[in-house]
Parts: sequence; structure tokens; C-alpha cells
Amino acid sequence: MASYRCAVVIPTKNAMSVLPKVMDKVLSQHTPWPYQVIAIDSGSRDGTREYLRGLDRVQLIEIAAEDFGHGKTRNLGVAAADADFVAFLTHDAEPVDEHWLAGMVATAETDERIAGVFGRHTAYANASPFTKSDLDQHFRGFLQHPLTVYKDLDPDRYANDQGWRQLLHFYSDNNSLMRKSVWERFPYPDVEFAEDQLWARSIIEAGYWKAYAPDAAVYHSHDYSMVEQLRRAFDESRNFTRYFGYRLSPNIGQALTAMGKFTLQAWRQQLDPVYGKVTLKDRLERAGQRISLVAGHCLGANYEKLPVSLANRLSLDQRLFKS
Repeated sequence: MASYRCAVVIPTKNAMSVLPKVMDKVLSQHTPWPYQVIAIDSGSRDGTREYLRGLDRVQLIEIAAEDFGHGKTRNLGVAAADADFVAFLTHDAEPVDEHWLAGMVATAETDERIAGVFGRHTAYANASPFTKSDLDQHFRGFLQHPLTVYKDLDPDRYANDQGWRQLLHFYSDNNSLMRKSVWERFPYPDVEFAEDQLWARSIIEAGYWKAYAPDAAVYHSHDYSMVEQLRRAFDESRNFTRYFGYRLSPNIGQALTAMGKFTLQAWRQQLDPVYGKVTLKDRLERAGQRISLVAGHCLGANYEKLPVSLANRLSLDQRLFKS
């Protein structure tokens, strides 16, 4: 029998600019049971390891930078967890309140067939108005469907509707929780990208359920530069093509049309005032990000046609693994 109801696993790397606030929130969670906290650091050089060593309640696992893998490292954390459930955060995902962890576990406890739970992301206060709006719209979309989904909810739709399959396997280990007994049958795959969504697809196809916990929220957002956006979009598209057979923006003509559409939208789109004042700088950055997004998706969908050296230069994940 497990010693803890839940463990929280956080991979870290050079995280001192954000990690202390995250750990303060993680260590002050209000739960009716004790919980375990595990950090896995992969060669930090900015004081992250020393900081974590000083936290009495945190179990620190240290690995070499070259041993990191999105799925492999998280599997190491689950294996070390002496708990029924394992929640995941990234080192820049800060729980919004002290009830985050209890909410994740309570959602999983509603039915023993629930293998995984994902929670909502909300933008940091300093994020651009467009980033704030995008995140809200993305996660609001899940409220249009049952909060708990599974393959047999609509078998015909699962077989024939790619968008529905994408909805069912959406899962983000920036803010997630899994049932350890299911992980023992279905560990994370050791891949460069999308280990979380590949895992979700595997449990959905095995007949398990996946749940959304909208109140178990974290602050997590990025305002990417054009180059960062291009590289991230390239990795996303290339790996969706590899692993799921989805080609995001595969046609260059369609991609150019989409770039024009998104550029106009960046200049014309009116956001709810709750997201803050939209400046000229915001609109310029938005146009650049959207152009880079579509370009990255198009390049990634056609990665087989690119020289290997160019594909490696475009990939942010490859750079992270090499570093």
C-alpha cells in the first residue's frame, strides 16, 4: 500500500528565476492527506540544485543533462513516487491557489476508470493580452464537452473524426495527474515531444477515461519571439505528423493564405478589456508570432522533404536535448 495519496513530480533545469514561487505554492497545498514532492534536476548550473537540496520536504533526484528525456525523466519520477496518484508540473507552472492538488485528486477519485486528469492554464499577469485571451479561449473550449471523456463515449466519432480524437488525447503535463497503477501498464513513451498526448492516447484506446479539472489551475504562459515560435511550431507539427498522422498546414499555398489572414486579424482583433490594453507593440508581436506559427507548422508537416541538417537546426527540442 502506498504511503501517500499523491506525489507531485517537477522536472527542473536552470529554474531559479521562477522555481521558488512554484515551490512555495506546491509546499503550501491544503490537502486532507500528506503528499510527497519530488524534483528531478538535469544538470542545472544556476543554483537550482542547491536551492532544492535546502528544502526538507522535497526529494531531489539529480541526473546528467544528457540523460534527460521528456517521457523518460517523468517515468523516473513516477517510479520514485510512493503514492496512488502522481501529479506533474513544469518548473514554470505555478498553482493558482492552495487547493490545486486536492482538486486534481478529487477529480480522479470520482471514478476508478479515470487514468489521467489535466487542469487549466491561465496566463501570468505580465503576459501579452493576446496570450491571455488565447489561453482562456483554449481551455474554455473544453467546457463545451463532457469533463470526462473516453473512447466509447462516441465510438463512431472516435473512428471517423480527427478533431474528436485530438480532443480526447489532449493532455498537458505542465499541469496533470495520473493514476500510478495505470502508469505501471502504460508508462510514458521515451520520445522527443508529445509524450503526454501519446500517453493519453494510449490510455484512451485501452478503455480508460480522461478528465478535465477546470478549477485546478496553474499560471503558465509564454510570449514567444518569432524564432522561438517558429521552432516550437516546427517541433509540434513534425511530431504530430510522426506520431499521430496529423499534418498541420501542409500546403504552402494554404499556409500563405493563413499568414495573411492572421496578420489582418492581429491588427483588427478587439479583445475583452479584462486582458488589458492592446498596444501597437502587442499587435506587431502578435502578427510576427502568428506568421511564425503557420510557417513552423508548414515546415514541420513537410519535414521529410527538408535536409536533415536544416530540420535539426529548426528543432528547438533537438537543441534542448543536445544542451
